[in-house]
Amino acid sequence: MDRLKDKIAIITGSTSGIGLGIARLFAAEGATVVVCGRRERKGKFVADDIRKSGGRAVFHYMDVTKPETVASLFTDIGEKYGRIDVLVNNAANVGLPDGSVEQVTSEMWDDIFNSDLKGAFLAIKAVLPYMRANGGSIVNIGSMASVGGDLGATAYSCAKAGVDMLTKSVALQYGKEDIRCNCVRPGLIVTPQNDAYVPQLQKDIFLDNIEVNRYGRPEDIAYMCLYLASDESSYVTGQVLDVDGGLHSHVATSTQFRKAAEGK
Repeated sequence: MDRLKDKIAIITGSTSGIGLGIARLFAAEGATVVVCGRRERKGKFVADDIRKSGGRAVFHYMDVTKPETVASLFTDIGEKYGRIDVLVNNAANVGLPDGSVEQVTSEMWDDIFNSDLKGAFLAIKAVLPYMRANGGSIVNIGSMASVGGDLGATAYSCAKAGVDMLTKSVALQYGKEDIRCNCVRPGLIVTPQNDAYVPQLQKDIFLDNIEVNRYGRPEDIAYMCLYLASDESSYVTGQVLDVDGGLHSHVATSTQFRKAAEGK
């Protein structure tokens, strides 16, 4: 359990959900984990819980939409540990209002882009000086929403498509300095926090189109992030990887044809 032994890893938005799953796994694999987010009480509880389990973790407040808190995070952690080896850009506010092109206001568009794209951009800018000395791995958490057009989440889909391209740009520009950048696009991930809020109809639609017999779990994303953060993936950069149970491995009509063949 030492795939990240002695690495300093910052996971943004790690007080719950996918980020929490990543933080726990990274700590179990030997990393010193920096839990960060807006919910200070929850974040401190998570860091304390990791320490009680034998891991190393600290909490640092950060609001991805407030550049000064992003800068403070990296300055404080860089000074405390002298290095930053891994950055997972997970923080994003998926609860912001969105809609069709006609429904989305300029303010809504800006709010979503600030949360879901600009925040990752600012974090990457802030971490680069600390990775230049020893190299490092940046993992951006994208979304399946960037794969194609969406009926309602217009701004969110566009912002997450931007995360895909930001990943490739960073990989190209800093790969020769031993800084890698990859993106993980989760499928439907059911967590204790969102389980009650995801309509059963939506779950059923996803399950019909997923090529395995279950929804995703936070640890499914965490294990891919672990690989990308570790030295095992030293030849992997600039990649956008789907962890979606095969949701996007087939054409859109496959589920309907399967049901027709089964006489349903």
